[in-house]
Amino acid sequence: MKFEVTILGSSSATPIYNRNPTSQALNINDRWYLIDCGEGTQQQMLRFDIKASRFDHIFISHLHGDHYLGLVGLLSSMHLNGRNKVLKIYCPEHLKEIIDLQLKYSETTLQYPIEYKFTNAVKAEVIVDNEDVIIETIPLDHRIACTGFLFRQKKRLRKLIKEKLEEIGIPIEYYTSIKKGKDYTAPDGKVYNNSLLTIDSDQPKTYSYCSDTLYNEMYFDQISNTTLLYHEATFLHNMLDRAKETHHTTALQAAEIAVKTNSQKLLIGHFSARYKKLDELLEEAQSVFPETELAIEGKTFVI
Repeated sequence: MKFEVTILGSSSATPIYNRNPTSQALNINDRWYLIDCGEGTQQQMLRFDIKASRFDHIFISHLHGDHYLGLVGLLSSMHLNGRNKVLKIYCPEHLKEIIDLQLKYSETTLQYPIEYKFTNAVKAEVIVDNEDVIIETIPLDHRIACTGFLFRQKKRLRKLIKEKLEEIGIPIEYYTSIKKGKDYTAPDGKVYNNSLLTIDSDQPKTYSYCSDTLYNEMYFDQISNTTLLYHEATFLHNMLDRAKETHHTTALQAAEIAVKTNSQKLLIGHFSARYKKLDELLEEAQSVFPETELAIEGKTFVI
């Protein structure tokens, strides 16, 4: 089961030092989800060979420009490239007004429909539920209304021990019911227990995307035991006062959050333009939580 995230942008506020504002492409069983869409996201898709046509779901965490200013251009390119299938956007309510205004004054009528699902920055809500994944909003503590997004894999059916099924001679038409946990009764009446025919599927994994936020324990329970935690780490801890002033998190705090939420792995990003090199941020986080990596653009992380 494919579950991986490719980093398209990891800078905060502005593009700098060949880093682009925030954007990520999440691939779940070849269904693609775009998380935030900062300036330059289209160019990054071209650079890393990710086709915009693959995305049917776009998630925008909040309305600071470094998280959505690439969106109107992306929507326009989808239009020009002949898209006709529906696009679903999960976002703060006022983003629709921004997009509608852009389309109005460019006299553009998109060839495809957009369905909006407005996020609630106060209460966690399930916004997607399909056969692969459940996606929830994560209310965060930023200067304006902001949500993260929690992606939970669904439990898969049990795995068949095909050699055993073939040895017994079980017809293929019984395979689906056996995957669902049912025993098999042979024509002679002999019952084969499901535990002899299958093994349990892999445990579901989770990806927690925590964009701009102060350190605040209000969302810790929701992201507990996550497989991969992406958390903003805009500053080093010696800039804690600045982090508080701008409602951001330090690399040290991001690592403390990973420890307190029992995360398996931490990915830090949203780096301030003051840092040309990122080694210090990584070292600071790893001093508390060794299983930390940098959200390097173009790198794909298997969850």
